Amino acid sequence: MKYMTCLILAPLVLLTGCGTTPDLAMRDPAYAPARPLPVPVQRNSGSIFQSGAGLSLFRDSRARRVGDILTVKLAEKTRASKSAKTNTSRNNEIKIDNPTLFGAQVQFNVPRMLPLSSYKDNNLAAAFGSDEKFGGAGDSSQSNSLTGNITVSVVEVLSNGYLVVRGEKIVSLNQGSEYIRVAGIVRPQDISPDNTVLSNKLADAHISYGGNGVVAEANRQGWLSRTLGAIWPF
Repeated sequence: MKYMTCLILAPLVLLTGCGTTPDLAMRDPAYAPARPLPVPVQRNSGSIFQSGAGLSLFRDSRARRVGDILTVKLAEKTRASKSAKTNTSRNNEIKIDNPTLFGAQVQFNVPRMLPLSSYKDNNLAAAFGSDEKFGGAGDSSQSNSLTGNITVSVVEVLSNGYLVVRGEKIVSLNQGSEYIRVAGIVRPQDISPDNTVLSNKLADAHISYGGNGVVAEANRQGWLSRTLGAIWPF
């Protein structure tokens, strides 16, 4: 009995331990900030200002080097819609006239089923017809919106001066955590004097938003339902 109790409580303890630090599990090493490169110091210079120390009286505070930070203003709004309607109709009719043989149309008598004693004149004329119609319609629409701010760091300066930036922000709430991850390439001229840039100015942008916790799990289909849906999706 004691061993059975331990086996039952062990998974609960593990789940409890995992639930206390959800933000640590959500961190992605690919979005880790980059450290600034070391500045070389020239010892043979008699000036009090060292070369490469980054001191300038006329330079603004916009990001330009590896390790500098930059604020991205999220202004994503997309909307897509599509509609289709199809109508087709086809009508076919084939007629075969009664042939003429030796100057006269072919006619013959065949007995009618009811009454059996009566007869009717018939010929070889025939007619066939078909009528087909099809109609279909469909509509599809989707819209997304994401606003907010996230501060990222410069991880690489390309040969043309463009900045490769990436970063993430994790907010731990009472019943879970939410994260925002942003990565892309920024042109220096698109950076505002207040060291901000709009998200629609990012090239090769990767923006993701998600979370975990009680609210996120409530909006997720259970594992049994997902398994049954994969086995029998009909």
